[in-house]
Amino acid sequence: MAREDLLAQTFVQLADSLVDDFDIIELLTMLADRCVELVDADAAGILLADGGGNLRLMAASSEQVRLLELFQLQNEEGPCLEAHSTGLMVTHTDLAGADERWPRFAPEAVMAGFGSVYALPLRLRSTVIGALNLFRALSAPMDEADVRMAQALADVASIAILQDQAVRESVLRAGQLQHALDSRVAIEQAKGMLAERANVDMDEAFVRLRSYARAHRLQLTAVARQLVTGTLSLDAVVRPPGSRRPR
Repeated sequence: MAREDLLAQTFVQLADSLVDDFDIIELLTMLADRCVELVDADAAGILLADGGGNLRLMAASSEQVRLLELFQLQNEEGPCLEAHSTGLMVTHTDLAGADERWPRFAPEAVMAGFGSVYALPLRLRSTVIGALNLFRALSAPMDEADVRMAQALADVASIAILQDQAVRESVLRAGQLQHALDSRVAIEQAKGMLAERANVDMDEAFVRLRSYARAHRLQLTAVARQLVTGTLSLDAVVRPPGSRRPR
């Protein structure tokens, strides 16, 4: 699919969530994947703030970046935290030289194979609900057009999430985000169960989980909860080796 067509399709999918019931985890996972496809980034991660204002990992384009984002949160240091707290884009195009700014995060990012990072706030006007991290292997600036495109995608996703919360009444905002965070826990448990049963890595386990949900027109979180509670057999979700990441 041409880049322009994929971009148009992505905006349509994000806009659809403004009128339809949607799964926040699936929406943000799609956003992370599409950022890697549409802009000059090698990996992407998305964090959302819970009711107490603490960032939690919600989506990642790979297991490698998932672990890096968790490291960032555990050490309370890194670009996503700064982007969320300031509401501004945070960049560093040479992570090998960022030891003074992020003494724990920077070496870990370099060890993971990344040379630069762009952290974009998930925001609507003055309301900041999280951040989108774009990682690149190169230690070089990203094209400005790509940065603007990624921020536009992040902004539309933010509008969708906040609109969904507004429809459910503003007093339920913290509860809605907490539900999404709880759903993430179920998804991680389901991934681990699938990885063990199918003898595959966590990335492949997630691919199979999403594939099953899409094939049966079910929400990703619903399938994960069914696996964790035992109401859905693991064997029903396991796919033959070589299955590809759905787009």
